[in-house]
Amino acid sequence: MPVIQQGWLRAVLFFAVYTGATIVAAMAFTSGLTVPAAADQHVPEKPALVLMMVLAITITGIVITLVFRRFIDRQPLQSLGFATNHIGRELALGFLLSIVLIGGGVLILYANGNLRWTDGSFKGGDFFVLLVSMALLAISEEMVFRGYILNNLMESLDRRTALAASAALFTIAHLFNPGISAMAVVNLLLGGVLLGINFIYTRQLWFAIAFHTGWNFLQGPVFGFPVSGLADYSLLDQERKGNPLLTGSQFGFEGSIIATLLMLAAIIVLYFIYENNRPND
Repeated sequence: MPVIQQGWLRAVLFFAVYTGATIVAAMAFTSGLTVPAAADQHVPEKPALVLMMVLAITITGIVITLVFRRFIDRQPLQSLGFATNHIGRELALGFLLSIVLIGGGVLILYANGNLRWTDGSFKGGDFFVLLVSMALLAISEEMVFRGYILNNLMESLDRRTALAASAALFTIAHLFNPGISAMAVVNLLLGGVLLGINFIYTRQLWFAIAFHTGWNFLQGPVFGFPVSGLADYSLLDQERKGNPLLTGSQFGFEGSIIATLLMLAAIIVLYFIYENNRPND
């Protein structure tokens, strides 16, 4: 029996504690991260600083989630969404979708003349550090927003309302990222829906973890976009020009209307697939 009976109340209390703790954990590192003043400006390479900040936020999120799930919800940790059935399929589907969406967006921007690459360099250590960083952050955020918050909201609300509410909280948590814009807010909300739509049908986190990792890693360390406003080393040095509504400006691809359209399409397709294949309630 949970210490707090209402799922929605547990989710709100958890979000307040998580938000406060991650702000404190990140404050020591964010001043050292630089976002380019213009889309084509060179970005200082500080992967170690990024990793330290990500580790601080990741550890904080994981610890708070585990403590709440064990001692407030009184549920086994596996119930966050770590069941092992169909794990390979879910991971593959999530990562493949990230490739399709990021790859499609990059091709559209390139074909339209809004994006080109000016240089490139491979630094194995930095590349690996950022891959690990993206994976750790994805695991932490999915445990927080889908594994705990969405999970608990679904105990009090119908699945669609719970999904919308969890996406709103996911958006609020990113509102103070550098370079935030109105379009970025819309895309964060859509991103929260896209990351959660699999969970409301499967109660598993594997799809969301794989998609979240692939989405961030491909747009940042591979193609050179800032990731939610934060920029660092990338394999390719890019130059973006044209309407900021298309390029995403300082926030990166997540601030582009192209990302909006691609995520909307993915949400619609996934919704119909899951609805048509779920057992009758």
